[in-house]
Amino acid sequence: MATSKAREDIKNDLKTLKEDLKAGAREETQRLKEKASEAEARLREQGDELREKARGYYDTAKVRGREYYDDAAEKFDEAQRYVVERVQERPIQSTAIALGVGVVLGLLLAGRRR
Repeated sequence: MATSKAREDIKNDLKTLKEDLKAGAREETQRLKEKASEAEARLREQGDELREKARGYYDTAKVRGREYYDDAAEKFDEAQRYVVERVQERPIQSTAIALGVGVVLGLLLAGRRR
């Protein structure tokens, strides 16, 4: 009878141990889920911050690019007006210069083909 009592005690101990392990596993699983949720929230927050920074950089670059484009367009317009004024002031000289430049370019391009 002592051995059957010992067996029963061992079975009960094993059953208790099994239940304790299950409870511990559930607690650990819950703790890990909470940690994962916290990490996910931090990552989302950091992603939002980075997205906002990138949006700010993009907006700044867009504004600066527009400013550079406007400056370049203005300078191009000024240069075009200058050339038009000079051509109108001296049409024969301008035509002769354009003809000379065309001949030089034609000779250079024709020389490459040979």
